[in-house]
Amino acid sequence: MAADALRLDGVHAYYGDSHVLHGVGLVCGEGRLLGLLGRNGAGKSTCMSTVVGLLQPKRGAVTLFGKTIGGLAPERISAHGVALVPQGRRIFRSLTVRENLVVAAQKVRAGSLRPWTMARVFETFPRLGERRAQYAGSLSGGEQQMLAIGRALMGNPRLLLMDEPSEGLAPQIVAEVGRTIVNLKNEGLSIVLVEQNIKLALEIADDIAILNSGSVAYQGAAATLTMDHPAITQNLGVH
Repeated sequence: MAADALRLDGVHAYYGDSHVLHGVGLVCGEGRLLGLLGRNGAGKSTCMSTVVGLLQPKRGAVTLFGKTIGGLAPERISAHGVALVPQGRRIFRSLTVRENLVVAAQKVRAGSLRPWTMARVFETFPRLGERRAQYAGSLSGGEQQMLAIGRALMGNPRLLLMDEPSEGLAPQIVAEVGRTIVNLKNEGLSIVLVEQNIKLALEIADDIAILNSGSVAYQGAAATLTMDHPAITQNLGVH
């Protein structure tokens, strides 16, 4: 039986006095893609911040392949094999494409899949290879998103967290990013995908979790969901 790549059990998290996550329980199976959906302010990005250590859980457990990582510093969580593609990309605009990748590179750790090198990133994203000497700030939005994904992969993660990777992209580029995510999953990488693009998430995810006001309102197989499913219409406002 496959292990759970990521598990949140009864996680509570706060921003100051504001109680944002209320006993969240989520599971991303090994080699599977969990789509995390919810309205703005539902707690999706807060979940991501809690997993990577930017926000410490007040109660509850966060485990990675059976090891507790909740409460660890971000650099230690990263060393355990977690990488984040952040919302808004947050690339180093004043560095070249190559330099962005170099600064993110980490050694291959035990349990990693086929190692990610700069050559492999350029093989996956040929346009980045063509623009390796170009400043990242001069790239198109789609190219910047590719660079953000490539930068995360240079950390050779076992678990990849992606926060709104389709945001602000043209439909053609969204489809290309979607294909890339599917290819990564097919190679065995475990992925948690936060998305406002519900159609994309339903198409590429194995499992779906829906947050509503900081609590899990639904979790189940993506194949059982459609755009008119009650879990979608009630919690995401889709009609």
